[in-house]
Amino acid sequence: MKTAILVDGGYYRKLARHYAGEKSPEERAKELELYCRKHLRNRDVYTLDEKKQKHYQHSDLYRIFYYDCEPVAKKVYHPLLRQTIDFSKQPTFKWMNDFLSCLKEKRKFALRLGFLAAEEATYTLDNKILKKLFRNEINIEDIKESDFLISMRQKGVDMKIGLDIASLAYKKQVDQIILIAGDSDFVPAAKLARREGIDFILDPMGNNINPNLFEHIDGLRSNYKTLKKANSTE
Repeated sequence: MKTAILVDGGYYRKLARHYAGEKSPEERAKELELYCRKHLRNRDVYTLDEKKQKHYQHSDLYRIFYYDCEPVAKKVYHPLLRQTIDFSKQPTFKWMNDFLSCLKEKRKFALRLGFLAAEEATYTLDNKILKKLFRNEINIEDIKESDFLISMRQKGVDMKIGLDIASLAYKKQVDQIILIAGDSDFVPAAKLARREGIDFILDPMGNNINPNLFEHIDGLRSNYKTLKKANSTE
């Protein structure tokens, strides 16, 4: 079985950071590669030999497609600090550029980059903090810099995922597609792939999904526990 693995980069980075903590660009890139390759050991199908030992089938990797956005060099006004923040001078700017460079050097990786709508970038107050504020649980004076989140929309990423799924399916380049993502935007593309005979597996990395999504996929498989385990042994 030939398998293509598609990764929603923003989704993966967020949950990997939650499960395994902060890492250097090199460490996170290596972690991602290992995480994806664990999917090639097919746990759904196995045979038993005469000694009753399980023999798992292994898939051949076609390619790992990674979808994300390059960081933006944008200056955004922070309402609490009352000053403009230059994103090009923030540690996250260099980290993201280095991380993408590491992935470009890895075998079998293909980067599909969209872009961030920098002109729409704003700082917004975290919704949890906002609720506490209106419930009078905290005062304006209690709000901290860390309570603000940068709001910046991705553009082009979902479209690239859908186009690649359709291309892989129509050209019969793979037998199986594994999508590491968490939202339901992939459903139309998944339905198309399944109609073309592709085995479509979703990995939401431990997050719950809408039960209605099960009718549009062929299976659910997550390796997120390996991230937690690796973090606990470090």
